[in-house]
Amino acid sequence: MTDTAGRPLGPGPGAGASATGDGLIRRRRRRWLHGSALGAAVLLAAAAGAGWAVYTKLSANITPDEAAAAELARYEKERPTALARGAQNILLIGSDTRAGDGNDKYGRDLGTERSDTTILLHLAADRHSATAVSLPRDLMVDIPSCRREDGRRSDPVFAMFNHAFQVGGSACTIRTVEQLTGIRVDHHMVVDFQGFKEMVDAVDGVEVCLREPIDDKAAKLKLPAGRVTLDGEQALGFVRARKSLGNGSDTDRIERQQRFLGALVNKVQSNDVLLNPVKLYPVLDAATSALTTDPELASLRGLYHLVRGLRDIPTERTQFLTVPRESYVYDANRDQLVEPEAEKLFARLRADQPVVVSRENSQKVPGQDTGSDGPDSPSPAPTFRGNTAAEQSCE
Repeated sequence: MTDTAGRPLGPGPGAGASATGDGLIRRRRRRWLHGSALGAAVLLAAAAGAGWAVYTKLSANITPDEAAAAELARYEKERPTALARGAQNILLIGSDTRAGDGNDKYGRDLGTERSDTTILLHLAADRHSATAVSLPRDLMVDIPSCRREDGRRSDPVFAMFNHAFQVGGSACTIRTVEQLTGIRVDHHMVVDFQGFKEMVDAVDGVEVCLREPIDDKAAKLKLPAGRVTLDGEQALGFVRARKSLGNGSDTDRIERQQRFLGALVNKVQSNDVLLNPVKLYPVLDAATSALTTDPELASLRGLYHLVRGLRDIPTERTQFLTVPRESYVYDANRDQLVEPEAEKLFARLRADQPVVVSRENSQKVPGQDTGSDGPDSPSPAPTFRGNTAAEQSCE
């Protein structure tokens, strides 16, 4: 049958179709697929936007140390040359400033700050080992003329190492370290009290092993012996306490700081943190919020390029030691370098040669090769007293 125009008459909207037939099903399927694709695109865009927002927030958390970069650029010609391509030296500075949110509870803000903790972290070029060298705050060193915060310049002085940070901040500390060691500092990070606490809390505390109970009113610590998980406030008291823990020396405090940092490394490297986005984000948020770094590191991308090679370093190859030192000849409450041991350590770090660390000074460390470094170095590698991150336990 045809209509008056000669078109065939059919049972519905199209030949062989009905209002409830295949044609309508195909149209509904096309609309559903279109809607699903649009929804997926929206979700992907939202995820990308959220990812970019997180990246932007975390990057913005980091404070770039532009003043230090400018000051170091002025003295570029006098700074050491990097000898080992690919190796990295990062100066980690713990600031005792009372300025900033939450820091005033630890004392008055006197307008200056000192570096209670300074660690030179050497990352081997092959990223198979990391060596963290503590520089005592009481070490007597030559401090160069530095730019003060008010723009004036200080006079060169022979003084305690932490005076450098008080006088000229991170740039002065870096120049002092480079002058002392001959090692080029590639990057630096400064963290204050509040930032340290937040990082510890972000990993749900850090477990340490206490050989005896602690009841320290000054540090506000009362802890039992054995395995104890410290929260941020307790951890800060633990690493800062000096007079009433151990033998009361700065040496004892440095070793306690090293043990704690080893335990923190173990915690952060655990899969429970690195493979859990819910736990990883607060760690990243706390860490980036706590940091003031050189401009090159002051972004998530910059930090990623630095730490991506650290993921596979075994904890037993993450070593902690203190620069060889002894009581200063004119003041038993100050330190001086022990030579030639200190220069041997600095030379090995400059050349990116292995540093052998033992709990006690010796010429042989079980399980490590202390033989020659090659035909031009027939003598055994020197051994330095320290420990590894893998040793931070009660066993």
